[in-house]
Amino acid sequence: MVYSDTSRSVAIDFETSGYSAHSACAVGLARIERGSVTDVFYSLIRPPSSRVMFTEIHGLTWPMLKDAPTFAEVWPQMEAFFEGATHLLAHNASFDRRVLAASCQATGAKEPRTPFLCTLKGSRRSLPLASKKLSSVCSYFGIALNHHHAGSDAEACARIYLQLRSLGVTDAQMRM
Repeated sequence: MVYSDTSRSVAIDFETSGYSAHSACAVGLARIERGSVTDVFYSLIRPPSSRVMFTEIHGLTWPMLKDAPTFAEVWPQMEAFFEGATHLLAHNASFDRRVLAASCQATGAKEPRTPFLCTLKGSRRSLPLASKKLSSVCSYFGIALNHHHAGSDAEACARIYLQLRSLGVTDAQMRM
């Protein structure tokens, strides 16, 4: 069964350069329209500090990020990508929602009021896996993943959402 819907959702994934919620250093967005992924957006983001942690996870370094646009400069593209979305999706939505809120607050951007759905929550409810982390769920569904690349992670989240919906998991069961 293939999930089909007329609504538009956008999956979001951030990579961060530090423990601070406003330390976004990459963002990925994936749009779902009429039951399929229709577009993906990815951008590096110049973090607020030159101290970049977690390079061993996401592979990003200060030399790669120092000339990237700031969150405030990327925000208009993100906001346009969100246009018409009824939901924002994330795998571990509490993290990405917190980064989005903190980054908006730090830069004076108006935080979207679009409700979040969490594919991690949906996976925990419905999948017979020991681990529900993004890479495990992608492996289970056969979804390609370049893990910790924000664009790939966002697209994978969107595809997981479609798979979960096709299994009968409702938006209400993934609501944050």
